[in-house]
This record gives sequence, C-alpha cells and structure tokens, in this order.
Amino acid sequence: MDSLITAAARALAAGDPIGALKRVALRDDAPALALRGIAMAQLGDLARAKVLLRSAARAFGAGEAVARARCVVAEAEIALVTRDLGWPAKSLDAARATLEARGDRVNAAHARHLAVRRLLLIGRIDDAERALAEVDPASLPPASRTAHELVVAGIAVRRIRTKEARAALARAERAVRQARIPALAAEVEGAARVLDAPAARLIADGVERLVVLDEVEDLLASDALIVDACRLVVREGEKVVSLATRPVLFALARTLGEAYPGDAPRDVLIARAFGSKFTDESHRARLRVEVGRVRAALRPLADVRATKRGFTLAPRRAREVLVLARPVDDEHAGVLAFLGDGESWSSSALALALRTSQRTVQRALDELAAAGKVQPLGRGRARRWMTPPAMGFTTTLLLPSSLPIE
Repeated sequence: MDSLITAAARALAAGDPIGALKRVALRDDAPALALRGIAMAQLGDLARAKVLLRSAARAFGAGEAVARARCVVAEAEIALVTRDLGWPAKSLDAARATLEARGDRVNAAHARHLAVRRLLLIGRIDDAERALAEVDPASLPPASRTAHELVVAGIAVRRIRTKEARAALARAERAVRQARIPALAAEVEGAARVLDAPAARLIADGVERLVVLDEVEDLLASDALIVDACRLVVREGEKVVSLATRPVLFALARTLGEAYPGDAPRDVLIARAFGSKFTDESHRARLRVEVGRVRAALRPLADVRATKRGFTLAPRRAREVLVLARPVDDEHAGVLAFLGDGESWSSSALALALRTSQRTVQRALDELAAAGKVQPLGRGRARRWMTPPAMGFTTTLLLPSSLPIE
C-alpha cells in the first residue's frame, strides 16, 4: 500500500474528505477510485460517489474480495441515504459475511448497522433489534461505537423507551468526542433534539396540548384509556385493541374519545367516520351498525352507550380517556413524518416504509406538492421528494486505512 493511499484513507477516517481527495483525485487505480467514491459521498455528491465505487469494485481483482466487499458496503450506505430501500439487501449480507470471514470486524459491524437502519425505516423493529444484538460495541472504534449507539437510540425511540434512548445518546456523545468527526457529531445532536421535540398532541376534556416522548411514555404506562391515533389502537395498560385495518371504527372511537366525558352528536360521528356533510336515514342506519361494531371491538375496555343526541364512551375501569394524535393533523401526516428527516425519498421507498401502495403515496405527494408542503427533485424514475430542501450526505462512510489491498 503506497503512502498516498494510506494518507487518504486516514483522512477519510478522520472525517476529512477534502484532504483525501487532494491525495488521490488524479488517480484511477482501484484503491484510489474507492477512496474517491467515499470522499464524494461524504461531500454529498452521491451520484458521482456511486459511479466511482462501482468502478472500484470492478477494478479490484477476483483475489481482492475484502476490498470489493467494502465497496459494496459503501454503496449500500449511499442507497440508505438516498432512501433507495429496494437496494438488494442480500448483497450487503454477502459483503458482511465476507468481511467477517476475513477478520474485518469494523466494516462488518458497519454493514450490520446499515442493515439494521434499513430495517428500522421499513418498520421491522423486532428484526432490527435481533440483528443489532449480534454486535459487540466495546470492541469497535469510536466512530463505529457512535453509529451503534445511534441505532440503539433509534430502536428505543420507536419502542417509546426514552430512558434507554437518552442513555444510548449519552454514550454516543462520549464516543463522538473521541472520534472528532463533525458530521457525526451533528447527527448525534440531531438525534438528541428529537427527544425534546413534540411527539404527539394530547387531547383531554376538550383541551389540546403538545407532549414530548417522555410524556407519551408516562401516559402509556398510566391507567388511562388511550385512543392512540398515531398507531390506530385503543389501549389501557397492557390491553390493546388494534383498529389499524378498520378506519371507520377507529374514526368513531377517536371522536368518542375526544368528546369524553360528554357525548358525540350523531351528525359529528357521521361526518368523521363517513366523510359526509349531509345526514339522512341511511347514514343513521349505517352509524348504528358501525357503533355496534365499535362496541364489540372495545368490549374489553369500554362500553359505547346511546344518548339523546348521540353516543358516549363509558370506560370499564379507567377514570379518564385520553386521545393521542400526531403533532400535525394532516391527512398525509405519515408521508410528512418520513420526509421530515431531511433526506430525499422516492415514492416506491415511501410505499415500502408506509406499507401501502405506490399509487396511494403518489396521490398523497401530488396533493402535498400542490399545497407547497413537499418538493420534487428530478423526473421519472429518478424523481425524489423532500421537505425541507436539504443536501443528503453520509456520515459514517468511515472505512479504515485497510480499504485497499493489504
């Protein structure tokens, strides 16, 4: 390994892509192509980075399996940053297996972290947790430990375990101080801010207020009956009734929860559940049927009783009824939530993450774009969506100086 390649690799590991490019910008051998690709990715030119990494992978010979595997890992991170969730996960698994077999534990761990982050984005939290359990962070360098703790915090946030998330972020802050990589430090700071940002709206007794994740965790652990509009469930302690596949029933349950301790008028229930501005006998007949279904679904937790003007919720044990709603009450709040990470998403990636059809996502994006809430970039299959406009860049493409032929 020549001195320029070694120096460039060390510059990348220290978070200095400009310094790395100064050493290898004019070279076209396989190690230089790989390092240039990683440097361009760290600078945000992800399209050029992908081309360089693929060229490097082809340029490495058949006997350089480790170097080729590292190129695959770097390309996988670019796919993650650009939210190309359809990128072949099997290629990353094969690269990780190669790195583990050849003793490159740092890049093997990085490959596993990328796979876990992808699983989190598509909502497979149990799989992500199992995969992460196979990584021992104690043996990793500071930058890799930081990435590990960020993933731990991400899982804890999705599980609504704020103490675990804050502990993981505290460990990440200690590790990133040792790593001394500004971009990675910014990622840790951004993750910490998420815990202090509004996570939901609490609606109780006709009053709304924003609550952070710590408060949401406390509410879920309380004895209150909670109509959770973020997950489309009704819960009381450990008892959970899911209405995720029954939107009409959930709309009725939410309306009743918002009206508690009073009753919800029939015309309001009809408007919220059926989307009708006018009420006739057919609507009232349908409402009676759907209320019967709500009553049956919620029987373990509450009763639904008729009143002179509508219906009211009557908890069996809980003393209060709370409604948790998303911070932004928008029809397409799910799409906005994913786009809120500042990265660019394709409609196919959003459909995969939201577990819905691509056509449904495209209609939502068109409506949001017409309202000025999202912005398209590119055309055709290359089109991406984001809000607000921001440059995507990788923060942990930190393959060590052993990237080229050893």
